[in-house]
Amino acid sequence: MTVAVLTGIAFVLVLGVMVGAARPRRSGGGSGLRVAAWAVPPWWNGAAITSEFTSAAACLGIAGLIATRGGPMLWYPVGAAAGFVVMLALVVAPLRRSGAYTLADFAEWRLRSAALRRLSTCLILVIGLTLVVAQLHAAGVVVRLLTGLPPWLGWAGVAAAALGVAFAGGLGSVTSVQASQFWLKLVVFLGVGAVCWGMSGTRPVVSFEGAYRAAEPGLAGAGDPSLSGVLAVLLAGALGTMGLPHVSVRLYTSKDGRGARRSIVAAQAMLAAFCLVPPLYGVLGHAHAPGAAADEIVLLLPARMLPGALGEVLTGLLAAGAFAAFLATTGGVLAAVGGAVPGCLARAGTVSFRATVGAVLLAALALTAVTGPGASVPLVLLGFSLSAATFCPLLVLGTWWRRLTDVGAAAGLALGGGVTAALVICEQVGVKMSVPAAHPAPVAVPLAFAAMIVMSLVTPRRVPRGVGPMMARMHVPEHLASPRTYRSSTPDDRSSS
Repeated sequence: MTVAVLTGIAFVLVLGVMVGAARPRRSGGGSGLRVAAWAVPPWWNGAAITSEFTSAAACLGIAGLIATRGGPMLWYPVGAAAGFVVMLALVVAPLRRSGAYTLADFAEWRLRSAALRRLSTCLILVIGLTLVVAQLHAAGVVVRLLTGLPPWLGWAGVAAAALGVAFAGGLGSVTSVQASQFWLKLVVFLGVGAVCWGMSGTRPVVSFEGAYRAAEPGLAGAGDPSLSGVLAVLLAGALGTMGLPHVSVRLYTSKDGRGARRSIVAAQAMLAAFCLVPPLYGVLGHAHAPGAAADEIVLLLPARMLPGALGEVLTGLLAAGAFAAFLATTGGVLAAVGGAVPGCLARAGTVSFRATVGAVLLAALALTAVTGPGASVPLVLLGFSLSAATFCPLLVLGTWWRRLTDVGAAAGLALGGGVTAALVICEQVGVKMSVPAAHPAPVAVPLAFAAMIVMSLVTPRRVPRGVGPMMARMHVPEHLASPRTYRSSTPDDRSSS
C-alpha cells in the first residue's frame, strides 16, 4: 500500500507544479501575479473556485463526521452551497465592478481609509493561516495513516508544491492547477466511492440508522449534531463564503460583473456534483469503518472493504485526490494573502508577493507543528466563522449602504473578530457558556452588523466624499455605465484607489 500511496501523492504534486510552471505568462509584475491577467473564462474560473473550496474538510472531514455523528452532518455541505447563493445575490457583480483586487483593497477604496485596509489585511492573514494549517494537518494525517512516515513529510510536500506553483505565476498558475485538479478530484472520489458502493450491496443504507458515537463538539462547534449546532454551521457557511480571501479574489479574474456572476454559477453547478462525495463516504464509513477516527475513515475504506491489490490501488487514488485538494486550497489561499499583504507595506510587485507567500507558508508550518492533528474541519469552520463575523458585514453594508463610515466598519470588524476569538478561547479553556461559546457565528455576526450601523450613524461626517459615484460604479451594469463611472479592467489598470 505504501508504494501506491506515495506514487499517487508524488504524481499529483509533480503534475501540479508542471501545470503551474507551464502556464503562459500574459502579464508581468505584481498585478499579474495577483489577478491572473484577467483572462480566465467563467467555466475555468468556476472549476478553480470549486477546487479550492472543496478542501480537506470536504474530502475527508465532513464524510467522517457523517459516519460518526449521523444524519445532521449531511447539512454541512448545504452551508457551502448556500454561501455561493448569498454571495451571488449580494456582492459578486458589485465587488467585481469596484475594481478592488482584494478585500483590503475594497475596504480602502470604499471608505478611503488606509488604517481600515491594514485592519482588513490582518484579518485576511489570520483567516488565511487558519485555512492553510487545516490543509497541512490533513496532509500529515494521510501520510502518517497510510505510510507510517512522519506527518511533517506531508506538510513539506504540500508546502513545497504550493510554493512552486505560486512562485511560477501567482494566481494565474494557481488557477490552472486548481481548475485541472478539480476534475481529477471529482473523478477519483466519485469513482472510488462508486466501486466501494458497488461491492457493498445494501449494507451501508441499512446500517446508517444505527447508533453513533457520542462526542463533544470541536472547535467552533464542529460536529455538534444538535439543531442549534447545525444551524450555526449553516449560518457560518452561508455568510462566511463571501469573505474568504481565496474566493473573493477570484471575482477579479473575470472580465466584468457578468463574467463574475457566471463564474459563481459555474462553481455552484460543480459544487453540487462534488457534494455527493461526503454523504457517499459517510454512509460507507459508518458501515465498514466503525471505531475509526473521523478524519481517517475515508482513507481506510478501500483497504477494509477490498483487501488486496485492488484496495491498495484505490487507496493510492484516494491519497492522490486528497493531496490534489490540499494543494488547490493551499495554493489559492497563499496567492490571495500574497496579493493582500504587500499593499500595506510597499508597492506591490513580484518580490514582495513572493516574500509574503514564503513568510506566510513558514508561519503556517510553524503553527501546524505546535497544534494538534485532526483539526482540519474545526479550523475550516473557524475560518468561516471569522469571515462571517467580519468581512460579510463589511461587504454587504459597503456594497448596499451609502452611509457606512470607516469608523463604523472598523468597529464592526474589531467587534466581530474579537467576539469570535473570545468565544472560541473560552470554549477551549473550559469556560462553560453553553451554545454561544461553541457556536460563535450566531452571536458575533449580528453584533458586527449592529456595530457597523450604529457607529456609522453617530459619525456621519466620516462618510467618504464621492460615495454616490462609488455606488453607481458598483451597481450600474457595465454596458450602461459611462467610462467615468466604470473603469474596465485593462493591463494598464493597476490601482484600486
